[in-house]
Amino acid sequence: MQTGVSPKCDLLTGSGTFRVLVGVTGSVAALKLPLLVSQLLELPGVEVRVVSTEHAHHFYNPAEITVKVYTDKDEWELWTQRSDPVLHIELRRWADLFVIAPLDANTLGKIASGICDNLLTCVVRAWESSRPLLFCPAMNTAMWHHPITARQIASLKDFGYVEIPCIAKKLVCGDEGLGAMAELSTVINVVKQYLQKSESSRPT
Repeated sequence: MQTGVSPKCDLLTGSGTFRVLVGVTGSVAALKLPLLVSQLLELPGVEVRVVSTEHAHHFYNPAEITVKVYTDKDEWELWTQRSDPVLHIELRRWADLFVIAPLDANTLGKIASGICDNLLTCVVRAWESSRPLLFCPAMNTAMWHHPITARQIASLKDFGYVEIPCIAKKLVCGDEGLGAMAELSTVINVVKQYLQKSESSRPT
């Protein structure tokens, strides 16, 4: 994980032509964050930054993340007076694509309701509809089958966000069924599709 670089300066550096912001929330699938970031960085021209909720920190080792990880702490430390940049706006401006992987049940409910009480949900609320926002639900099977879940997923789709559906498998908690985050290969393939669209629309 990069340290010692201010958030604003970090967003001004880099030479990538397609900027991917990865959101990570408090699901056990956040364990896959280091591998997801490394696989995204293997895509030609892709630059990556991460925005993490506080609960997501429980599941991954920041030392294994090779790009800048932004947290709520960065949001508040960056802004001290009226002329200072607002981090969730800067991240929205920076990114070409936002992929939330995993999206836990709690953050799903927040986004569906328009709640923006942390850095990640503020980025979502400020997101421009012309840019793709992908989300990868991940939760316990019983939580997935709760009636509110389908309604909340539908709300996100109505906003124009793109679901990368969860899959059925034996979960870490021991339950078996739908609720596991999509395989990383699936997530990468969807990002590739948007990368290719971006390349094809770029002036030659």
